[in-house]
Amino acid sequence: MVHYSLDKTVAPPRRTPWPLIAALVVAVGICALVLWTHSRGDKAGKTEEAVEPVAVADAPARTETEPPPAGNDRPSSPALPAVTASTPAETMEGMRKAQSLRADGDLLAAREEALALLEANPAPALRAQVEAFLGEVNIELVLTPRDMPEKDVYVVQSGDSLDKIARKFDTTIDLVRKSNNISGSLIRVGDRLRIFTGDFSITVDKSDNDLLVNMNGRFFKRYRVGTGQYNKTPVGDFKITDRIAQPTWWRPDGKEIPYGDPANLLGTHWLALNVRGYGIHGTWEPDTIGKQLSAGCVRMLNDEVEELFTLVTIGTPVAITD
Repeated sequence: MVHYSLDKTVAPPRRTPWPLIAALVVAVGICALVLWTHSRGDKAGKTEEAVEPVAVADAPARTETEPPPAGNDRPSSPALPAVTASTPAETMEGMRKAQSLRADGDLLAAREEALALLEANPAPALRAQVEAFLGEVNIELVLTPRDMPEKDVYVVQSGDSLDKIARKFDTTIDLVRKSNNISGSLIRVGDRLRIFTGDFSITVDKSDNDLLVNMNGRFFKRYRVGTGQYNKTPVGDFKITDRIAQPTWWRPDGKEIPYGDPANLLGTHWLALNVRGYGIHGTWEPDTIGKQLSAGCVRMLNDEVEELFTLVTIGTPVAITD
């Protein structure tokens, strides 16, 4: 049997390492302080996030084709360019006045205010805005039953037709329809129609690739166009000699390409010039607008050439410049 004996000798007490304990206490204190500070920071951050107002991006300007917001019948206007040292205060105020007049429904006064601004030759940025504004106002005046100095009231007589009335006033059937909300061809004796009697003229600038329409010698609307590659679009004074909707295209080799064929380059409408083979027409290639890529004709977006087609008649003068 193995006998164990207990050592009853009392061991001397060990000395406590005070430097180590002090270091541990300091370390624990620092950690506690860091955790407490971090916790306070999180709480403060959450509080600020809860009470800080949310930044809202500027809403995009409403286009004229969009319905107005509920309870607001006034059309919106594009934002004015930033005022610079070279922008006269009266010019900016004139544009604001024109926009306000339009919003109030006084399109004729808005038009005159904007035309006066153009005659003052504003800076390019403001000029572009004034022209865009005038284009919208003029189209609304002409293509709706609104009264304007360039329209006469005509009472339908026995034997009249839209074609007869349009030829009598040297306008287009489409314009008579649109400016009187006529959907078909039916008119009745005694009907009172507003008929446009103004004169349109066209100027195409090849260097800027734009087409300017004037009405009675004053600005009406400006469109972006495409012109001929290698300067093929002829320069000079011409006139419109034919108007064709849904045109057939005859290729240079004489092959007939019907309307609707993807190979037909003439778009939806054709306005022939008195230069064989040249004219103003639509395009199925909108990316060519603003460039010199055509075979020599003046290209427009289909919806815009349709608008021009509605306005101008055979005999309308067309000036093309470099």
